[in-house]
Order: sequence, then C-alpha cells, then structure tokens
Amino acid sequence: MSPFLMYLLLFALGLGTTITFASSHWFLAWVGLEINTIAILPLMASLHHPRAIEATLKYFLIQATAASTLLFATILNAWSTGQWDITHMTDPLSVILLTLALALKVGLAPLHTWLPEVLQGLDLTTGLILSTWQKLAPFALFIQIASYNSILLLVLGLLSMLVGGWGGLNQTQLRKVLAYSSIAHLGWMVIILQFVPALSFLALFMYIAMTFSMFLVFKWIGTTNINALAISWAKAPAVTALMPLVLLSLGGLPPLSGFMPKWLILQELSKQDMGVIATLAALTALLSLYFYLRLSYAMTLTMFPNNLAGVLPWRFQCSQVTFLFAMSIVVTLVLLPVTPSAITLFFC
Repeated sequence: MSPFLMYLLLFALGLGTTITFASSHWFLAWVGLEINTIAILPLMASLHHPRAIEATLKYFLIQATAASTLLFATILNAWSTGQWDITHMTDPLSVILLTLALALKVGLAPLHTWLPEVLQGLDLTTGLILSTWQKLAPFALFIQIASYNSILLLVLGLLSMLVGGWGGLNQTQLRKVLAYSSIAHLGWMVIILQFVPALSFLALFMYIAMTFSMFLVFKWIGTTNINALAISWAKAPAVTALMPLVLLSLGGLPPLSGFMPKWLILQELSKQDMGVIATLAALTALLSLYFYLRLSYAMTLTMFPNNLAGVLPWRFQCSQVTFLFAMSIVVTLVLLPVTPSAITLFFC
C-alpha cells in the first residue's frame, strides 16, 4: 500500500471518530461510524491473504448489520418523538435496538462471536487499530444513552466478563486471546457506564494503554501463538522480563496499573448496593487472570533448546522505534500510585 493511501485512510479513521464525537444528531453520528468502517476495510485487506480477505468480509457484514440496525432504531425514535437528538431517546424499542446495535459494533457478548475470528485473520498492527481506536466512536454513543437502558447494560456487561474470561482459557492463538481479553474489558466498562461514566472512560483509557503495549510486544518478538513465546527470551531478553508484568496488569493484579479501574469499579458497584454483581465481576476476573498467567508461564518459565541461531538475534542492533513501546509499558505498570490524581483528572 502506498504511503499516500495509508495516510488518507488513517485520516479518514480519525475524521469518522471525530464526527461521531462532535455530533448531537443521530444521522451525523451514523455517518461518522460509516466513515470509520469504510476507512479500515482497505487496511484489513492489505495483506492480500485469504484469511485477511475473509476477516475483512466478515467485519464488513457485521458492521453493515449493526449500522443498519442503528439507523433503523434512530428513525423509529425520530418517528415517535419528532427529533433526532442523541440525548432524547424516549422510545423503549428504539433504545433496546440501539444498545444491541452498538454492542454488535464493539463486540459485547452475546454479540461477540465475530471479534475473535476477525482479529485472528489480521496482522498485529491492524488488529491493534481494531481493538482500540475502533472502540472509541461506539463507546462515545454508549455514554450518551447509558441512562436509558440500565438493566440491559448490566446483563451485557456481566455476560461479556464471563464470556471474555471463559473463552480465552483454551486458546493457543495470541490474537484470539487478545480478542477475548477485549470482550472481558468491555464488560467492565459497560457495567459501570450508567453510574459513573468518567470511571468507564478511565477503564477505557487503561485498556487502550495495556492493549497497545501487548500488541507492540507481540509485534516486537514476531509471534502469533503461545508455543512461539518460548523463544522470545532469545529475541528480546529485556522485553521478556517485562512481559509477565504487562500480562498481570491486564489481569488486574495489584500493585500494577490494571488493578486501578477494577478496584474503583468494584468499589462503585458496592456503593450502588450491588454486592452480588460486584462479587460475580470479581470472580470472572479470576478467569481472565488464569489465561494471562498461562501466557506468562509460556513466555518466562519454558525455555526453547539452546542453539546458536536462537541466541544470536538479541545481540544485533535493533532498528525499531521504541519510544511508544516504552511509554505504553510504563503506563501499564506504574500508574496505580497516582490513582488520586487520575480520579481528579477524569472525574472533574
């Protein structure tokens, strides 16, 4: 792909998300989502591989279904209320359809089945865009309609946490593991969305930072399955030493940064007299932590047989840019002590 076309598609991705962020009209929000979808399709198909083409086609069909459902729900609401304002959703059927359409767009359970298959067919760079940037525009709409459909959001959040933790247990492909990790983290964001939207936004920020570092690590060591993690120590010893901490941060283990949003979400659920839901959420976090520990074990406690070709790569000078990589790992690991400052920043 030519650099001009690449920059044009990246600009269109930013433009679509910005239009959705800035719009108060449902039609403009829908236009922004469609620009976002159309812009990422050439990036997904740029590998010219059958798996990539299949993933692109699946993604297009799913996003077209979600977009048509969203447009139908907004037209139905405009028909009953006479206005297209995002903050005026008074028709119950429209709210349910709209919530399900946005859940299908981001991959919330039980509308999640497309996400692992699509992510498995993409390269790691495009998968990173799909797992992070493509979540922003639908999530902005979720925040604005969260108060209209509280019970459905609670159900979607709990199902996503359970499916995300359970589905990742028996996976050997790293991209599918990251897909189920995305589903589980989205469940944490959605379940608190109606009570404290700023806390949900904080969880989204931490998820993007942790996922960014994970994708960069896998791209750095050039692996897409668990078995290949055993030779990562020969390719990048320092990164291999930091990797278990990044994985445990994704699992929400203290004293790492990933513990912060889970801690605050459980605290807020307890304040809302939802002790049972908070307990279920904490139990589902253990499922996710298990497969993160499995990846850590495969990376640091298993060792590939020594040979000259396997030991040499780390001795060569690295030509990759490491600034973003280093910054994302720092954010993933050491933000827990600044929790009061983060609360002040996001809640004010």
